[in-house]
Amino acid sequence: MAIRFDRPVSSSARFARRFGAFALVLWVAVLAAHRFGGLATPYMVLLVLVATGCAALAVLLALVGLRSLWLTGAEGGLDALKALIFAAAPLAFGGLAAERYFTLPEIYDVSTDLVSAPEWLSQPHADQIWMKRSPEVTGADREKQLEAYPELTGRRYEGAIDRVLEAVKKVARQNGIVITKTSDASDPGRDLEDVPAKPPAPGAGDAVAEAPDQVPVPTPRPYDDDVAKLIRGANGVTLQGEDKTLILGLRFDVIIRLREEAETTFVDIRVASRYGPHDLGFSAALADQFLEALDSELLGIAG
Repeated sequence: MAIRFDRPVSSSARFARRFGAFALVLWVAVLAAHRFGGLATPYMVLLVLVATGCAALAVLLALVGLRSLWLTGAEGGLDALKALIFAAAPLAFGGLAAERYFTLPEIYDVSTDLVSAPEWLSQPHADQIWMKRSPEVTGADREKQLEAYPELTGRRYEGAIDRVLEAVKKVARQNGIVITKTSDASDPGRDLEDVPAKPPAPGAGDAVAEAPDQVPVPTPRPYDDDVAKLIRGANGVTLQGEDKTLILGLRFDVIIRLREEAETTFVDIRVASRYGPHDLGFSAALADQFLEALDSELLGIAG
């Protein structure tokens, strides 16, 4: 008479495979909907948290199934292995986000000018839903930025503002920044030299001809008073645009300010996350990437 052995079946391993598959499918669908569809960032973050939680549960159940396989020889080893494979990507993504959240400062706005950051031409607005944040950037936030990103500073170039402006526009296009508004009277795609010059007033031709092209003003940066603000507002151009990360499609608002100072042009940039109180370091990375590309474009005239 043949003896038949019945192996126990691990229900934990079976449920682990289902939870892992669900987590992976949900994670991929959410990221795709956010990157290519109209899914808002707060909903994306919420659903990614759900997918990460399901992946963590799948790993826990898979470990229970592997323990049963080791102790009693229960079936389910293959299901447990599949669960671990399915849960790897969502867990790695969630772990990386958590590491950035707890190690980087909780700020969403960075600027190369900590004293007098470029002002928005059009104040960005987005429904934060459940990711509430303070609308004002405080001095404490700027101190956190300085401590975390001390190398994030503006650039001074020895050249006329029109040449630097052309380079700024080119680098912005290459980095995917869409310029939506400018401070001057021209449209975002119009060059400075294309702006028609104002005719001189009658009888003022001699006075204009004898006047120097540029008058240096002994105002050290970042001296901040009414006179300094007036000087900063003159002979300058401000560009505001939008940017988003390549893979995740996270949206950011960008403002680039150019100022003529004596025979040089100073460039400052400000980047702010569209949603949430924490940018996970992306704002500083986008600003640094833009400035490095601008340095390469204007190689040889940076100071």
